[in-house]
Amino acid sequence: MKKVLLFLLISVLTLGLAACGDDDSSNGSSDDNSGDKETLTVWSFTDELEPAIEAFKEEHDVDVELTIVPIEDYPTRLRPVLESGQGAPDIFTGELVFVKEWIEQGYWETLNQEPYNVEEISDDFVEYVYELGRNSSGEVKALSWQTTPGGIFYRRSIAEEVLGTDDPEAVGEMFATRDAMFETGAKLKDAGYRLFPDEGAVRWFAQGQDPEPWVNENDELIMTEGRLNHFDYAKELREEDLTAFAPEWSPAWFAAMDGPINYNAGWDEVDAEATTEVEVFSYALPTWGLHSVLKPNVEDTAGDWAVTSGPNPYFWGGTWLGMYSGSENKDLAWEFIQMMTHDEEFLTDWALETGDVLSYLPVTDKIKDDFSEDFLGGQNNYTFFLEEAQKIDASVVTRYDQQIDTMFGSMVTEYVEGVKTKEEAVQEFYNLVRNSYPQITTPDQQ
Repeated sequence: MKKVLLFLLISVLTLGLAACGDDDSSNGSSDDNSGDKETLTVWSFTDELEPAIEAFKEEHDVDVELTIVPIEDYPTRLRPVLESGQGAPDIFTGELVFVKEWIEQGYWETLNQEPYNVEEISDDFVEYVYELGRNSSGEVKALSWQTTPGGIFYRRSIAEEVLGTDDPEAVGEMFATRDAMFETGAKLKDAGYRLFPDEGAVRWFAQGQDPEPWVNENDELIMTEGRLNHFDYAKELREEDLTAFAPEWSPAWFAAMDGPINYNAGWDEVDAEATTEVEVFSYALPTWGLHSVLKPNVEDTAGDWAVTSGPNPYFWGGTWLGMYSGSENKDLAWEFIQMMTHDEEFLTDWALETGDVLSYLPVTDKIKDDFSEDFLGGQNNYTFFLEEAQKIDASVVTRYDQQIDTMFGSMVTEYVEGVKTKEEAVQEFYNLVRNSYPQITTPDQQ
């Protein structure tokens, strides 16, 4: 197929553009010799669209200018141009942490109206992914080609040695509840291993089996039993010494993926001469964690991994895209969005080339049974993640999540480290929420 050939040429094309273009790191793809070609402008916080853009340019004989802004600066850089319309892109992406706020604004074009009518194909998408692009008025503002459910990636050899099996289903039973997970952690510790690299891994299981949004329709903060229990589970991880004390994204956290690390390295570089070493059994990561986190940091343990489910389903991240409501180039913008989100030929090539777990079911239904991931000992992680995606409820996601999650996590940390009692930490969490969002009523006010 033509698009298959385009994917084979993508790396060459990208290198050529990099060699011929300027050094502006915010400009991921541009063409100064556009002539009379149509030009589509795209803004994003990630370079993941670059291969798709190269394919689109070749297929449609157009130019595409991609501006990449670091995610920490993205909202503040993008909002002014969207509000003024000066220099606004035809298409811009949104990450999960701010997509729920942006769909309530007027920046993205409404897609479940003429001529786009995406409601007609709504059943073709993983439900939670599609619904996260819908605002409170029922308007669909953005679509995503990917689904990002999470799992627990674990070392097969350690599972076989300590647990007696490396089978993902059997190991999943040992993680089916938080109590079972901690029992498994104790067995691993007795054998000289650690359950997770750090306490942060269990935050994905704070929702429990009955997830609720942080803030309900009455602007009330919801503190569930699962969230309250999370304080105690994180504390137990620390007190029972079930982690390697390798903080998430630290050098030790990455190093532990490929073998022993010095115990309690913290944020320091890994000391190759340390005498006290420990090996980590598992990591809580989403779909993209396999290709973007584990694989780039592993040599010796490649093929020794598998993925299974935890106490409850969760998802982490994701990229949505839509067109600017004030764009003068909506026809071309819609062509790109269609290609990226529901073009079967393109998405089939994309999935096979990148391993991205798609949200578009007509493609996943065709390809899911044939996946075999060598890094995971031949496991079909595609079917696993698609099954996990069906368990996710989009209604629990709110526009407050990023900041509230951060405040909640900081108070859990203060409790774990003994800075505050549990009661003090919970109360301070309520105070932080009220200070940031005065309109929200916290449980101590209800």
